[in-house]
Amino acid sequence: MADRTARRRRGTVNRAAAVIDEFDLPPAVFKTCPWQPRELIETGLRQWLRCCAAALHDDQVIGMPSRAVDEAWHGLILCTMRYQEFCSAAYGKFMHHTPVGGAPDHIAAKSDPMEAQLRRTVIAWSLVAAPGEQCVLWDLDRIVGVEEPWGLDLARVAEIETAAAALSG
Repeated sequence: MADRTARRRRGTVNRAAAVIDEFDLPPAVFKTCPWQPRELIETGLRQWLRCCAAALHDDQVIGMPSRAVDEAWHGLILCTMRYQEFCSAAYGKFMHHTPVGGAPDHIAAKSDPMEAQLRRTVIAWSLVAAPGEQCVLWDLDRIVGVEEPWGLDLARVAEIETAAAALSG
């Protein structure tokens, strides 16, 4: 049963990754995202959207580790028709934005602390990363000069990855 679930997740993630890789981000994505280089932020956005595929497959809510990527994602969301088409193609359903305190009461993860949501983001990354691919999300804000950076300490990321590998291995 676990093998079948893993294969289904891998298929879902691979289909989403293909859509995400081919998706032409509209210029509006960067309207409220002033940081540079845009290519790095775009890489972060695409990596996070891939993490979302794994999370949505498992009905999980993940946290956003980058303020710069969050701003780019907000720009994408504002292109409502394009965003809806993207979600349908990548995930087979609409991916809602659920900021802390913004989800309806019946959404179980709405009250999870951000630490738990970010832990799930690290786990989702472990499910979607290509072999040898480095995640730019954890310290992207510091690299692009966000004044009040978000992110995850790389030692904490390694700790989560080690714990997740021990559970799955």
